[in-house]
Amino acid sequence: MRPPLADALAAGCVVLDGGLATQLEAAGADLSSALWSARLLRDDPSAIVAAHAAYADAGAQVATTASYQATKQGFAAAGIDASGTERLLRLSVALAREGAPDAWVAGSVGPYGAMLADGSEYTGAYVEAVGVRELRAFHRPRMAVLADAGADVLACETIPAAAEAEALLAEAADLRVPVWLSLTTVVGDDGVVRTRRGEPAAEVFAMAAGVDEVVAVGVNCTDPAGVPAAVAAARASGKPVVVYPNSGEGWDAAARRWTGTPGLPDDAVRTWLDDGARLVGGCCRVGPADIARLAAAVR
Repeated sequence: MRPPLADALAAGCVVLDGGLATQLEAAGADLSSALWSARLLRDDPSAIVAAHAAYADAGAQVATTASYQATKQGFAAAGIDASGTERLLRLSVALAREGAPDAWVAGSVGPYGAMLADGSEYTGAYVEAVGVRELRAFHRPRMAVLADAGADVLACETIPAAAEAEALLAEAADLRVPVWLSLTTVVGDDGVVRTRRGEPAAEVFAMAAGVDEVVAVGVNCTDPAGVPAAVAAARASGKPVVVYPNSGEGWDAAARRWTGTPGLPDDAVRTWLDDGARLVGGCCRVGPADIARLAAAVR
């Protein structure tokens, strides 16, 4: 029996997995559809099991489900009805458990912008038209199904705006299910960590301070160079800190290739831990080999 993740974080550090889509693509999966990795829940579930197993073998203690882009609206556009959507969401938890039987399972809850599949999770522009009430209604069914399917925690991740964080925190409190809240952020020229929408991240993290269901707050899908400032901002909430950045590479749209040096430097990981991060892993372009090195740094 695994202890609650909150208890494990109180006792020490926990290693997250890396980018699920990164490993799926490395294994040859085509993720070009609007459903991204969620397409494989219907079309190739065994590939998802194998990806979870690769991270578990690398030392990951948390398996994050393939539900980041799995929504009623997104599946409906692919011809999958409401009952099919619920079945696939439940399957995402079962596949994570199968691939990583000794890990905590984190049900991935991606932002509203992920459903739009237009990159707006990196701007949060939609919150001007979609308010907190509608965002709560959007997130509620998926959160409820993932929790009921047996996820140990919900990973509310890549959140670009305060309004969406507010909606997710309210739903977590209503559902009484453990969650972590992870923003996607940038560090301004003034050194202030901000959401992609431009709000001070520390103010958003502070919203979680009084929500008992929140086991950690932090950042993902951000540049590793911005992690130290983000850890400091997140610690002000009084919650354990979660960080799982991208590889640090940049995408050259003209050349259609990644540029820069991939990977999470060991000295950077140790700095995050020394600064107070307790739940650490990787996001886009961070694969099992990177997680193996990260796990060694944690040990």
